[in-house]
Amino acid sequence: MAGYDDRDGKIWMDGQMVDWRQANVHILTHAMHYASSVFEGERAYDGKIFLSRKHSERLHYSAGELDFQIPYTVDEIEAAKQEVLTMNGLTDAYVRAVAWRGAGEDMGVASARNPVHLAIAAWEWGNYYGDAKYKGAKIDIAKWKRPSPETAPVHAKAAGLYMICTTSKHAAEAKGCSDALFMDYRGYVAECTGANIFFVKDGEVHTPKADVFLNGLTRQTVIGMLEDRQIKVHERVIMPDELEGFEQCWLTGTAAEVTPVGEIADYNFEVGAITREISESYEKMVRA
Repeated sequence: MAGYDDRDGKIWMDGQMVDWRQANVHILTHAMHYASSVFEGERAYDGKIFLSRKHSERLHYSAGELDFQIPYTVDEIEAAKQEVLTMNGLTDAYVRAVAWRGAGEDMGVASARNPVHLAIAAWEWGNYYGDAKYKGAKIDIAKWKRPSPETAPVHAKAAGLYMICTTSKHAAEAKGCSDALFMDYRGYVAECTGANIFFVKDGEVHTPKADVFLNGLTRQTVIGMLEDRQIKVHERVIMPDELEGFEQCWLTGTAAEVTPVGEIADYNFEVGAITREISESYEKMVRA
């Protein structure tokens, strides 16, 4: 497969459709040096982006948390995403919208005078964890911890927050794992590098309270699905030593969708009835 910089197709950049290989930025782009960038990952099913508007609204929110304003409205972003799908002939695709501070008059930490840019790309992307979606993913435990809300804008989908995700996922893959589980700064179970996590015990579902990490849109959707089925959901503090007592586990995220987990370090989980039902029902719902 060609690299992501060497493909046919079009990318929407600042209101214009640009040839894929020409969708470039200057080396002194502020975001490259200081992580002044926010993004969204979205999936289109049969030509319709799931929760599209909520993603666009969150993109605006994340930019605000990083103290910049995207120069396009939510409606304009919505139209641009559909244009990208159409121009590239895609119906089932992953959609990436990214906004950032570009090159301008400032090239230090401060960048208030620099222009803000927006780009939207889309491509075909299969299961994020490969066959783990059916067999159960193998998860490592990261050495890094999710930061305190007093140290970073933890509820924004900001590029800089993914630095420890990259290093942790690399370390996990080197061990033959698909992903890594973070604890937070207090030592509580938090999330994986790009997905929220759920557990099952005695027919009830437990998931970490989203107070120091992104409350994912897929996470919120799945909680609603569980509640509709009268399955009790506990959003709460989960301690690491509780992992041993859980029977089932799955991950949620736009890329991950609903992916069962078979192992976390030395702890094993079955791909049980609740996990299968939620995974299968989610796949049907996003295509409805």
